[in-house]
Amino acid sequence: MAAISASQVKELRERTGLGMMECKKALTEAGGDIELAIENLRKSSGLKAAKKADRTAAEGAVVTRVAADGSYGVMVEINSETDFVARDDNFKAFADKVVDALFESKSDDVAALMGGDMEDVRQQLVQKIGENISVRRAVLVEAGEGNRVGAYVHGGRIGVLTVLQGATEEAAKDVAMHVAAINPAVARPEHMAQEQLDKEKAIILAQPDMAGKPENIAEKMVQGRLKKYLAENSLTEQPFVKNPDQSVAEFVKAAGGEVIGFTRYEVGEGIEKEEVDFAKEVMEQAKRS
Repeated sequence: MAAISASQVKELRERTGLGMMECKKALTEAGGDIELAIENLRKSSGLKAAKKADRTAAEGAVVTRVAADGSYGVMVEINSETDFVARDDNFKAFADKVVDALFESKSDDVAALMGGDMEDVRQQLVQKIGENISVRRAVLVEAGEGNRVGAYVHGGRIGVLTVLQGATEEAAKDVAMHVAAINPAVARPEHMAQEQLDKEKAIILAQPDMAGKPENIAEKMVQGRLKKYLAENSLTEQPFVKNPDQSVAEFVKAAGGEVIGFTRYEVGEGIEKEEVDFAKEVMEQAKRS
C-alpha cells in the first residue's frame, strides 16, 4: 500500500475543505490517488463540502469575549460565503462555540483549535447549510497590570478590543466604539511606523505646491503636514466621536485613564472576493447533469 504523504493530505483538504483524518482515510482507500479520492468523497457525505470549499468566504461575523474584570479579551473572525448565512442561528451558535473555546483556553491559536473536535463541528455546519465556513483569525489581548480591556462590535461585522490604563469599563467600550467608526491607523502618534512616515513624506514632497521651495521652507511645510497626518490617523489625537470638542486622549484622561492600544477586525478585510458569473455556473451545472 502506498504511503500517504502530508502534502497529499494538505492538498486534498484544500480542495475539499474536509477534515484531516477524513482526507487521510479517503487517500488511503484510493491508494494515494487524489482525483479518485475526490470522486469517492463525492459519493459520501463530503459531497456538499467538496463542492463548496473553493468558494471565497468573505462574509461572516466578528465576535468578542472579555473577562469580567477586564484583564483579557478574545476576538475572532469567522467567515461564510454570504451575509445571509452569517445571520443564521446555526452559524451564530458555531461562532459562539469558537470564541468561547478560545476564551476559556485563553488562546488565539486557531490552527490548534481547528485541529481538534471543533473541525468536526465546522464540517457538520458546512454539510447542513451548504456553504464554506472558515475560522479566519483570532487575537488574545491581555490588559496588563492596572489596565482594562474593552470591547465593541458593530453590526456583527466590525469588532474592536481596546486597552486603557486606569479607566472604566464604560470608557474602554466608548473608545472601542470610536475605533470601530473612525478606523484610526495607530493608537498613538509614536506608534506610526517610520516606513509609513517616509512614504507620506515622499507624497508631500511630490505635491505641486512644494516645487521650487527653499529646502528650509520645504522641510517646515513637510513637518507641519506630517503632524497633521499623525493627528488625523492616531486614535489619541482624533476628535472623540461622541464629543468632537475633545480628543480621544482628553476623553480618556477625564475618565481617569490613558490609551494603551487597540485591535480592530472588519469582516472580509484583505480578502479578494470572488466574482461569480451565476449564468455561467448554471450552464456548467446543466451540462454536467
